[in-house]
Amino acid sequence: MKQAERSAEIDASPEDCFAALLDYESFPEWQRAVRSVEVLERDAEGRGRDVAFRIDAKVKQVRYVLRYSYEPPSRVAWSYVEGDVRDVRGEFLLEDAPAGRTLATYRIELDAGVWMPGPVKKVLTDQVMKGAVDDLARRVTR
Repeated sequence: MKQAERSAEIDASPEDCFAALLDYESFPEWQRAVRSVEVLERDAEGRGRDVAFRIDAKVKQVRYVLRYSYEPPSRVAWSYVEGDVRDVRGEFLLEDAPAGRTLATYRIELDAGVWMPGPVKKVLTDQVMKGAVDDLARRVTR
């Protein structure tokens, strides 16, 4: 299982970051590898529970469905339901930082389940795994 983690301070509150992470339909606008998102099921509070993603991995589009859980405003976690990979799970942790900022930590574990060409693996690791914090920072500091 491929693991990645990235942390950075973001010039926005944890609440603003949390709200951006719940706006799944906007992901294709601000997450560099996400091409489409469909919320398949919502929880009792109207947040996405099961969410389908299509990721542009350059030579192949990768599709998967994730199940989300929440601890507002400090944690968004997900686990794999189905799709083109064997397993994916992770979390976004949002902690108060000085001056109204947020320390955002993105952790993910990915098992593609099959051999992947170098360009596909690079997109999944660099853009999806490592780019998530940078993409969130750009979204909430506009």
